[in-house]
Amino acid sequence: MKKVLESSVTKKIISLSLTFVIVQILIYVNIINSYLQATLATICINIILAVSLNLITGFTGQFSLGHAGFMSIGAYVCAIITMRMSTIQGFILGVLLGAIAAAIVGFLVGLPTLRLQGDYLAIATLGMSEIIRVIFLNMKITNGAAGLSPIPQFVNWPWLFVFTAGTVLLISNFLKSSHGRACISIREDEIAAEAMGINATKYKVIAFTVGAFCAGIAGAVYASYFYFIKPDLFGFLKSIDVLVIVVLGGLGSISGSILAAILLSLISTYLQSFAELRMVLYALILIIIMIFRPQGLMGSKEISLSMFNNLGNRLTFKKGRT
Repeated sequence: MKKVLESSVTKKIISLSLTFVIVQILIYVNIINSYLQATLATICINIILAVSLNLITGFTGQFSLGHAGFMSIGAYVCAIITMRMSTIQGFILGVLLGAIAAAIVGFLVGLPTLRLQGDYLAIATLGMSEIIRVIFLNMKITNGAAGLSPIPQFVNWPWLFVFTAGTVLLISNFLKSSHGRACISIREDEIAAEAMGINATKYKVIAFTVGAFCAGIAGAVYASYFYFIKPDLFGFLKSIDVLVIVVLGGLGSISGSILAAILLSLISTYLQSFAELRMVLYALILIIIMIFRPQGLMGSKEISLSMFNNLGNRLTFKKGRT
């Protein structure tokens, strides 16, 4: 019994269950009101986006600026389906088809572009994202620049938790697999990885497709929670926002992306009271963090109980020396 309780899987299940129950209780007693629930939804969506982009940029080493494009595909597909099938089955179908559509586009775009590297890849993915936005801007079914509304709202805290935790677990398990280790080896040294028999293009495309799939889920969740979408919501700045979260949390750290998504969402929400200075203060906070912590909040490390135990041992050792 003790071994079961000490296993990593059991610890994850217990921590996830406690998180879900605590937040659900806070919502039930109205400590987390409707305004804070919107902030909670933004945090969960940003976590999905940041973790999936970290797979591409942080773990595989590919500089992508097209994540907002994949998010928009998931959002529009889910919105169109749920507006025609205003049922929970329609919502589930919309999320699934939106994520699959984003993954297909990610695969088709990634196959030719991921042969590029560095700035060239960033420009190519940015161009792809803008092409998707312009297509949605000129399509009749998406209602052009006016956007789609009202989109039926099916997303609540249980759905947010399922999609967020599911995305994190999916990417964590992917990274622990042979495919994930191949992606990490490509980031470390692509030439050496290919010399060892790893097909770099293949694994880049796999990572890109998985990241696009998760971005599609984030877009579907966004559409089904915030009622309204339009092409300008998924422009260049949205991709930059997600990239900032990844860099702030630490390239190659899933828990860092989660922490950064929570931190930046809370800072952005708090600064809404200072509308005139909000972006200035937001940028200033980011500059200060990057000056004093250029590797990000977590670097390439993950949060674990052993980290806290080591910290406690260091503090005890210093106290004993004094």
